[in-house]
Amino acid sequence: MDTALVIGGTRFIGRHLVEDLLEHDYDVTILNRGNHENPFEGNDRVERVEGDRTNDSVLEAAASTVDPDAVFDCVAYYPKDVRAATGIFADCEAYVYISSGAAYGSEEIPKREGVTPLEPCTSEQAVDDAHETYGNRKAEGDRAIAAAADEGVRAMSVRPCIVYGPHDYTERLDWWIDRVNRFDRVVVPGDGTNVWHRAYVEDVASALRIVAEGGTAGEAYNVGDRRLVTLEEMVDLIAAELDADVEVVTAGARELAAGDIEPEDYLLYREYPHVLSTAKLAALGWESTPLEEAMARSVDSHLESDRDGSEHGPDREAEERVLGILDTF
Repeated sequence: MDTALVIGGTRFIGRHLVEDLLEHDYDVTILNRGNHENPFEGNDRVERVEGDRTNDSVLEAAASTVDPDAVFDCVAYYPKDVRAATGIFADCEAYVYISSGAAYGSEEIPKREGVTPLEPCTSEQAVDDAHETYGNRKAEGDRAIAAAADEGVRAMSVRPCIVYGPHDYTERLDWWIDRVNRFDRVVVPGDGTNVWHRAYVEDVASALRIVAEGGTAGEAYNVGDRRLVTLEEMVDLIAAELDADVEVVTAGARELAAGDIEPEDYLLYREYPHVLSTAKLAALGWESTPLEEAMARSVDSHLESDRDGSEHGPDREAEERVLGILDTF
């Protein structure tokens, strides 16, 4: 494959995907509405087509004018988007849909492709835009991939867990980096052993390409760091990269209540472990970036940006009340 169409391509996963494809000698076209700055402006190897991916005529025009070998769909949020795209790009060598670990509907450790059940999706959920139905919609998109494959389309999906790294507009990891960078005591909810699987963004980008090149039609592939760390270990990794001396202070629900905080108010906290098996993807030759290297790049990007995650998580004043209570024990 030599040519790729990336639907999206300017913000986070799509941006890193374009960079990965360029590094592997693809000619790339991005398709988006132009609502965000184009980081590839002036790059003669990246063409841009303006349009709304929910407009089928826009996708049809791209299919005929770009004629891509591979299509990567970064912004398919509704099942109808996937069904339309797999039909329009049916003659391409590969169509890869970005699904999500949230598509899984059962708490298992680890969650495995083809084994762990997916979330159901009603007709109402399929068109809903609420955060609560995100996993349902992604799961139905996965089922659309399987249906397209049954019709002879080489369509596949990639299921990332929580994605982090440079240019992350969600600022989930930035909130924690900011905490470690500014304070010598960092509150961690629970006992610090919480595990919510995360995926470094460059590894998600390479996974998308590798699945397009070597994946099996109709299959889904989990992607996440091959080495998992607890929430407390993640804070330690950040501190090491910042050369910061911090004390991790764990706080249960009773202690957090002193600051009117609940454990779930903390980004990247999840009571039940969320772990995805990545063996299927690794069997295609995919490898993940060593955690220390991934965290170093993430921290460097944070320090060079104005991201601090301040819109998320408990404020420091509330945490100080919790720390005050803990200091009396």
